[in-house]
Amino acid sequence: MRKYFGTDGIRRIANTELTPELVYKVAKAGAYVLSKHTDHAPTILIGRDTRISGTLIESAMVAGFLSYGANVKLLGVIPTPAVAYLTRKLNADASVVISASHNTYEFNGIKYFSNKGTKISDELEEEIEEIMDSGKINELRAVNDKIGISEYSLDLIDKYVEFFKENFSDSIEKNLKEDFIVGIDTANGATYKVAEKVFNTLGIKHKIINNNPDGININKDCGSTHLEQIKKFVLENKLSLGIAYDGDGDRCLLIDEKGNEIDGDKILAIISQNLRKKGMLKKDTIVATVMSNLGLNKYAKENGLQLFQTKVGDRYVLEKMLKDGYNLGGEQSGHIILLDYNPTGDGILTSLMVIKSILEENKKASELSSLVKLYPQILVNAKVDSNKKYDYEKDNEIKNAIEQLEKEFDGNGRVLIRPSGTEPLVRVMIEGEDQEYITQKATEIAKLIEAKLM
Repeated sequence: MRKYFGTDGIRRIANTELTPELVYKVAKAGAYVLSKHTDHAPTILIGRDTRISGTLIESAMVAGFLSYGANVKLLGVIPTPAVAYLTRKLNADASVVISASHNTYEFNGIKYFSNKGTKISDELEEEIEEIMDSGKINELRAVNDKIGISEYSLDLIDKYVEFFKENFSDSIEKNLKEDFIVGIDTANGATYKVAEKVFNTLGIKHKIINNNPDGININKDCGSTHLEQIKKFVLENKLSLGIAYDGDGDRCLLIDEKGNEIDGDKILAIISQNLRKKGMLKKDTIVATVMSNLGLNKYAKENGLQLFQTKVGDRYVLEKMLKDGYNLGGEQSGHIILLDYNPTGDGILTSLMVIKSILEENKKASELSSLVKLYPQILVNAKVDSNKKYDYEKDNEIKNAIEQLEKEFDGNGRVLIRPSGTEPLVRVMIEGEDQEYITQKATEIAKLIEAKLM
């Protein structure tokens, strides 16, 4: 069990759990681990979102990097995927994003990226932790002319804007219609400036909300985790599409012109169809997680596509894509990875790929959204003895109950059992056509698991 890093970097309450002292150590250890095979003073990029604690964490990270002898470029408020893109573009040795993504403002976090612009592996995170808690951390000290220097490089965000111009301006200019207008919710987060720059550069008419961050309103009742505002905004303004980013800009969910949600599974279908028509969907394959809706599975089968499902987490989606040469993957939550462009989820990129599909297909968002019929899903947690949460596979009564239900579904439903990685819980997720029935069955199986594994 790792001590500091979780499933998406380090994420804690700022200045009480994520203290400047801890951040300083994370920086020194991280700079060492990520650049120990280089023969030059490493260059590390730092970006952050709009949280009030961002500059505090940033200052501690800069001090840690400089004291090791690394040089730092400060990018300011910038989306996570922009940092990943610039890391590769500038041949930096590593980068850090200071953000707690979709969490509320009192949290903050640290995400490391390698020189390839990808989140670092579990093994590298474990190595960083080992250095942090060893005496070696005190030996990582630059002296005299080896001390690092930092510089503000706020204008580098323009290279990210230029990236979108190069990849989308021709298609959008050719197919854009006068009455096509989108609504954008930036969640008072990292996309609050750059999204408008990108859409202005591409000439896409738009109206924008929640782009006035004050340090504490990031994700507050807005963005991809709170879609009520953008739904209302789309309907009231009769917009063609609604776009909602999360706090650090690596995910995106959409609202069609009728006010209906377009989740990550539907986004994957829309983009896959467009890419496939051009022969650009590698190996005719989509990569998703085990939590993707059965509707996406059926869409893939009916259209002759392969669907591979990984463990939950965009890092596992990316691992599969890199290992087997696929270029489209993602999660229901709106983390969509388009490997031909960027090796991490990118909210602005995702929204532009969907807009491109809508314009090229000459269809409304609701028409493309109907590619996938989503099945109702229900998730029920079973409280169990922490030492027994993996034993459900060995219990014949539990196994028989699951097998009987799946047999009854006959392909029109499924049962997914997932032990929690951090809590004494077994999660029971059931999909099917009847919401009331699957709720009843999920509750029954959860109670059975509790009775057998407590």
